[in-house]
Amino acid sequence: MAELRGEHLLQEKYGTVKKAAAFYNNQMLHHLNGVMIDFISEQSMMFISTADKDGNCDSSFRAGPKGFVKVIHEKLLIYPEYKGNGVMASLGNIEENPHVGLMFIDFFEHCIGLHVNGKAAIVENKQLPAMDQVMKKMKEKEAAKAERWVVIEIEEAYIHCSKHIPKLRKLDKDNYWGTDEVRRKGGDYFKTKHEKKHDHER
Repeated sequence: MAELRGEHLLQEKYGTVKKAAAFYNNQMLHHLNGVMIDFISEQSMMFISTADKDGNCDSSFRAGPKGFVKVIHEKLLIYPEYKGNGVMASLGNIEENPHVGLMFIDFFEHCIGLHVNGKAAIVENKQLPAMDQVMKKMKEKEAAKAERWVVIEIEEAYIHCSKHIPKLRKLDKDNYWGTDEVRRKGGDYFKTKHEKKHDHER
């Protein structure tokens, strides 16, 4: 007998088995349908969750020009990794544990979200030309902006309901993709440098 996942144990504990089954049957796919693909093509940001081999979690934010996440086909998507702070927490986790969760949220028009879960792999720029399907989805200039890419084999795709998603207003802002300029990156906004120095003196 297969061991029940934590979510199934809690569904039994809290009496939501029928409600959950209806959701699985009506709202969860193991691929992206056409509406989901169109939705992703309109997004300019997403959230990503990863964990290392010991289950230590990290959540992060990714953004780019509209459509920066490319759907290659219904079971495969790819997104760019631009130059960042060099910590590579998400990529480091992916190296140890390929399971990832993506969350796309439209805060501006439909106030709806899309979960995409799957297995990720890191792809270097030099590997892209060998991936014909990928290259057909992007322009050469666009591909050159990224330091590397993350390819995700999709296992689950399902809605995140709109009832608690706020409607926001998008304002113009200059974006500096991949900049190393401290001021553009936010500098020491949370004032941690002094505390780190104090920690070392303790």
